[in-house]
Amino acid sequence: MRKSERLFQLVTLLQGRRTAITAQVLAAELGVAVRTVYRDIQALVLSGVPIDGEAGVGYRLRAGFDLPPLMFLQDEITALLVGSRMVQAWTDPALTLAAKAAEAKILAVLKPEALIAISRLPYRIPSYERAESDIHGLLRQACETRYKVAIHYQDMKGQESERTLWPLGMVGWGDRWTLLAWCEKRDEYRNFRFDRILSLALLTERYPLHAERNLEHYLTHIVGIDDEQRPA
Repeated sequence: MRKSERLFQLVTLLQGRRTAITAQVLAAELGVAVRTVYRDIQALVLSGVPIDGEAGVGYRLRAGFDLPPLMFLQDEITALLVGSRMVQAWTDPALTLAAKAAEAKILAVLKPEALIAISRLPYRIPSYERAESDIHGLLRQACETRYKVAIHYQDMKGQESERTLWPLGMVGWGDRWTLLAWCEKRDEYRNFRFDRILSLALLTERYPLHAERNLEHYLTHIVGIDDEQRPA
């Protein structure tokens, strides 16, 4: 979960309660360490969210606080639209439609001067026919639902192999995508380029939740990236 999403959920959890809630309970709800909750609470307080805390009792949001309506700065609008158009150009058809719908909602609430500025944006994201767009959609579905996949893969040396994988996450490198997966054949983490997957089948078997076979574990224990260093 991204930090921005976690902070939003943290405020939502506090808003939904009349009594204080402990950091341990919040950590369990969010699926993070207690120390992460402490850091997030501090970040929210520093940003002006009125959270009161008492040792041994927990945290409570002061009565009357509500999240403000969305108000975008010009650079924020640019960032959102560039990101939307990258999604449309480089992912799968379902996400393309979702990105277009989200972009329409953003444009619908902007003031005329902001719309004029948008028309002058210097960014253009070329959209090419990508052979792996269907693969992208299937792998996204597999990651989200924890279904195993079977692939026929060709590595950089031209050697082909059959693999059964636990799809854990997808990483975009600008000009290509790779799948982070647990490979049953090698019994360890492996990365697979989408454009080298010769065929792909979504299996009917789900892989189990595993404390040492997941994206967070890979980033923390294999790559060595902590919560604050992780990319969006």
